[in-house]
Amino acid sequence: MAGSSHGHTPAAWTGVIIAFIGFCVAGVFMVAANPAGFWAGMGVVLLGGVVGLAMKAAGLGMPKESAELRAARARAGQAQTS
Repeated sequence: MAGSSHGHTPAAWTGVIIAFIGFCVAGVFMVAANPAGFWAGMGVVLLGGVVGLAMKAAGLGMPKESAELRAARARAGQAQTS
């Protein structure tokens, strides 16, 4: 996984950070026995996913790999092993 940049985008970082904050909020309210606060935290978790997807759609995520790029990567891998 070190050779790829999977998840190293502003969309991924922002979505994960928002979701993490939501999990923390939900955890605090779960311990405090406050169902409304727990569900509010879970709503923040969902908001993190929505924000991440929206940022990806806006071009801040990883672009999909083209067939050309996959073929070039395969050729480069074969050249290294030869």
